[in-house]
Amino acid sequence: MPHGDLSPFYAFHFYLFGIIAVASAVLFVTRKSPVSAALWLVNTMFSLAALYVLLDAQFIGAIQVLVYAGAIMVVFLFVIMLLNLGDPSELSDARGLAWKLVAGGVGAAILAMIFAIVRTKVPETLRLPPGYAARQIATYGAIEPVAGPLFREYLLAFEITSVLLLAAIVGAVALARRRDADAG
Repeated sequence: MPHGDLSPFYAFHFYLFGIIAVASAVLFVTRKSPVSAALWLVNTMFSLAALYVLLDAQFIGAIQVLVYAGAIMVVFLFVIMLLNLGDPSELSDARGLAWKLVAGGVGAAILAMIFAIVRTKVPETLRLPPGYAARQIATYGAIEPVAGPLFREYLLAFEITSVLLLAAIVGAVALARRRDADAG
């Protein structure tokens, strides 16, 4: 989408997902329960993926969901459960009446947006010419602009990150075994 031509549909959703991402990030760092914090982080990751899609970076949005909101968060939740950090009494921050009303309101707003989009035609400003995506992929490729630098210039950082994640899991297992040995 050209920078000067922002449709109201695009601008509304960009700011909506931006506000959701920032609010979820604030809630992530303010939660006492690590399980609740991890779930707010997942919400932040999905909002960022939506922003990437709105910026015409669909591949990065898909990677955001698959890698960060999927794989990394599964590892985090696995470590949290392995260390038994989540106490059921700490999860009460998501069970109050206010949170149920907020969740219902957000759900109703999302359903209303889906129905509004389905009932109306896609605005002319959001339509791409026929074959536009195929021409762009044929010209620039879909994966090489991301994978090329990742496996050339940033290979060392990529590998160090994977080793750090592995070390975190090994450390969590070691702490859990030490706790079980002390208790037993």
